[in-house]
Amino acid sequence: MAVQKILIVDDSPTERYFLADLLGKQGYQINLAENGTEALEKAKQLMPDLILMDVVMPGLNGFQATRAISKDEDLKHIPVILCTTKDQETDKIWGLRQGAIEYIVKPIDGNALLQKIRSL
Repeated sequence: MAVQKILIVDDSPTERYFLADLLGKQGYQINLAENGTEALEKAKQLMPDLILMDVVMPGLNGFQATRAISKDEDLKHIPVILCTTKDQETDKIWGLRQGAIEYIVKPIDGNALLQKIRSL
């Protein structure tokens, strides 16, 4: 699957800018969401090829949003990569059990992220 459209979900404007800038310069079409609820709405509307999801957000957190995406018949085909400061092994295991295909701990290594995206 060639990834073209990416939905970046993070409550931090700095993180959203960093990821949007990094991926936009590589030619990806970027859309942004600030929380899990907005992520679900935009995922249904835009049908992105990939979702980069923060975990710690107000309201619907990244684990909850990822689980909702993985259980939704229209969205479950969209891969989710969790990008978070939560670096405990139990967090990673939990995130993958919610339906994420990958778990990346911040600060994000841009080159490593690009390699993961290209390998999808």
